Amino acid sequence: MSMPDFEETEKEPEQTAEMTLVGHLSELRQRIVWSVAALIAGTFGAYYHIDELMRFVTAPAGKLYFMAPAEGFFAYLKLAVFAGFMLALPVILWQFWLFVAPALTGKEKKWALIMVPGSTILFFTGVAFSYLFVWPSAVKFFLGFGSESLQPMLSLGQYLSFLISFILPFGLIFNLPLALLVLAKLGIISSKFLAKQRRVMIIVAFIVGGIITPTPDIFSQTMMAIPIMVLYEASIWAVRILLGK
Repeated sequence: MSMPDFEETEKEPEQTAEMTLVGHLSELRQRIVWSVAALIAGTFGAYYHIDELMRFVTAPAGKLYFMAPAEGFFAYLKLAVFAGFMLALPVILWQFWLFVAPALTGKEKKWALIMVPGSTILFFTGVAFSYLFVWPSAVKFFLGFGSESLQPMLSLGQYLSFLISFILPFGLIFNLPLALLVLAKLGIISSKFLAKQRRVMIIVAFIVGGIITPTPDIFSQTMMAIPIMVLYEASIWAVRILLGK
C-alpha cells in the first residue's frame, strides 16, 4: 500500500505545476481577448467618425490625393485602426496590469499604479504636442520645395504613414521621466548624476531631435529638443523628491 501512496505524492507537485501553467495561459488568453475586443471596439468607434478624423489629421497638408483605386479605402482603414488603438490603449494597459499584478509585491504594485497611468498620460501628451506644434512646421517645410514648375501632390496613404511614424516617437520620448525614475530606483543613477550631465543632455536632445524629426531645419529640432530638456529637468526633481536620491 505504501508504493501507491508514494507515487501519488510524487505526482501531486507535477499536477499542481501543470495546473498553474494552464491557469496562467488561460489568464493570458483572457487578457488578450479583452485587449483585442477593445481594439476592435475602438476601431469601429473611430470609423463611425472617420470623416471628422480625416479632416482633422489632413488639415495641415490641405488637399490630398490617392493614386490607386483602393488607396482611399485602406487609408481610411489605417486611420481607423490607429485611432482605435489610441482609444483602446488604456484598456490594453489595464489588461496587462491585471495579468502581472498577482506576481508583484506590495511595493511593486504601488510603483506600477503610478507608472502605468503616468506612462499613458505622458504618451498621449507627447503625441498631442507633436501633432499640434511640430507636425505643422514639418509639413510646411516639405511643401516649401514646391514651385510653379514643381507642384506637390501628396498621397493620402503615404501622408498617413508618415504622420503616424512622426508622432509616435514623441509619445515614447515623453516617457523619459519615468524611465529615469526606474533607473534611479534601481540605483543606477541619481539626481546629482543627472544634474552633472545637463550639458551633455542638451547636445543629446538636439541630436535626438534631428534624428526623429525628418526636417533638417533648426526650428523642428528645437521643438523636439525643448521638451526633452524640460522633461530631463523634471526628472531630476522627481528623482530628488520622490526617491530622495
